Amino acid sequence: MPCWIAFDVRDAQASNGQLTQPPAWLALRFTSRVALHEEAVLMEISDSLRLWGGQASLVRQLRACLESAGFSVQHVVQGETSLQALAMLRIALAGNALPQLIPRDLPLHTLSALRPHVAPLAHMGCNTWGDLQALPRGGVARRFGASVLQALDRALGKTPHGLHWLALPEVFDMAVELPALADAGPALLHAASRLLQAMQSWLQARQQGVLAFEFSWKHDLRRFDGVDLPREASLSIRTAKPTQDMAHLRRLLGERLERTTLAAPANQIRVRIHQSASLPHVNANLAFDSAAPSAGMAWHELVERLGARLGAHNVQMLELQDDHRPEAMQRWHPASEERVANAPAALNSSPHAMDARLLPAWLVRPAKALSLRGGKPWHHGALRLLCGPQRLEAGWWEESDGAGDSAALAVRDYFVAHNDAVGLVWIYRERLPRGKNDGAERCRWFLQGIYG
Repeated sequence: MPCWIAFDVRDAQASNGQLTQPPAWLALRFTSRVALHEEAVLMEISDSLRLWGGQASLVRQLRACLESAGFSVQHVVQGETSLQALAMLRIALAGNALPQLIPRDLPLHTLSALRPHVAPLAHMGCNTWGDLQALPRGGVARRFGASVLQALDRALGKTPHGLHWLALPEVFDMAVELPALADAGPALLHAASRLLQAMQSWLQARQQGVLAFEFSWKHDLRRFDGVDLPREASLSIRTAKPTQDMAHLRRLLGERLERTTLAAPANQIRVRIHQSASLPHVNANLAFDSAAPSAGMAWHELVERLGARLGAHNVQMLELQDDHRPEAMQRWHPASEERVANAPAALNSSPHAMDARLLPAWLVRPAKALSLRGGKPWHHGALRLLCGPQRLEAGWWEESDGAGDSAALAVRDYFVAHNDAVGLVWIYRERLPRGKNDGAERCRWFLQGIYG
């Protein structure tokens, strides 16, 4: 037997009823047969009752889903047909008690097609669906038209009610007109909350998380102070992981808007998703309580928020390099840039690799050239070599200088050295190629690191 649900949604912050589809998008999680009809959302749930544990359980979970998204559901009613459910919802919204016999005792005004004929039918003593059904069909058709009988037959389930089933758009792209001109970022952020909520409904219905979206606004003026203005301006927001957390996205957008000066007042805003990805399903834990929220903020959310506030290039992340040269073992890149997580090879896996236990706490960048006095390296006094040498030869794979030698080729002997003035330092002797004239190997000394 068909089973229909009708419910209404109240959203005090949505202006002029512009955001009508988001609650219906959430209803698609419970059944694929959802329709927007007049003032209600209609759901055919006969094929979904067993999946959701019965009608009471489905209605309870539907309410919880809508309320968690910020929508207020006043009434959820059930009927054998879509129009019966809609009629009972209208009675509940009017604050009246439902009749005992359904559909026979349903008032005529609860069916939209009968509203123009309620007064003449009442003069005939016909006030309910049952009274109208008892009248001769030929006389009703001649007096009020065949459309009245057709509407009654659809309401009673004798003929099908052709509804347009709701389908999610492939791409989320929604714009709304602002009730008043916005001349600053905080005003745009307040208006954007409704679009972000709609985006969350779309993501939840598709079981996806957003990775990149664009927030744009249209200028009310085309020319300001003698300067031509662009039709619109926009901000792009990216996240490290797919997310449906609109609180986090609102914080990111707020940080960007606080540092944005509007060229002119805005009269329309728009949110469009550029990239999204499927969210992994989370299996419930049968042994432990996995519902307890974790304290603090996720690491990637903190990095994204700092990047939005300070600028993407001012938040850097360390990336290890497979290189034995101390100055090339790591490099920094903006945290917003996507990197392939390839772990570098172990730098000390070879028996000839540099012993990490001898690496200093601080590197001198760039390495400082040392002078020689009496054949010994000098740094605030003569340096005494305590440990070494550790030989390093690397960088031959980088671009050459055109003469057959690598410009980055490093051929070094590292030592731990000491004197009373500077304490322990890390120095190296650079071995240069033999000169053309003397044929001897030349050496230069550099300060590379300082121990704590």
